[in-house]
Amino acid sequence: MTDLTKLSDSELEALKEKAEKALKERQSSKRKEVIAQIKELAASIGVTVDIQEGEKKAERKTGKVAARYCSPNDASLTWSGRGLAPKWMQELLAAGRNKAEFEIK
Repeated sequence: MTDLTKLSDSELEALKEKAEKALKERQSSKRKEVIAQIKELAASIGVTVDIQEGEKKAERKTGKVAARYCSPNDASLTWSGRGLAPKWMQELLAAGRNKAEFEIK
């Protein structure tokens, strides 16, 4: 085994890339083996299986949420009401103001 502390930054980076490539190849090979086994088992009971190969990640389609609150001092400062309140809203609430005052109508 190589003593990693003696390697330069570029040598470590090259080793990392080589290891990642080897891991991906191994995972791909195992995936192909499993797919072949599945197809073989399916064929043994008279069923055909169509397995989509490739790395497809489910895309999460999210739209932008409309602003619900607006700063009274600067109209360009808005907040959708989701997540952590922006500092301008936190300051106004700390001063005793009500969030409903700043709703966009």
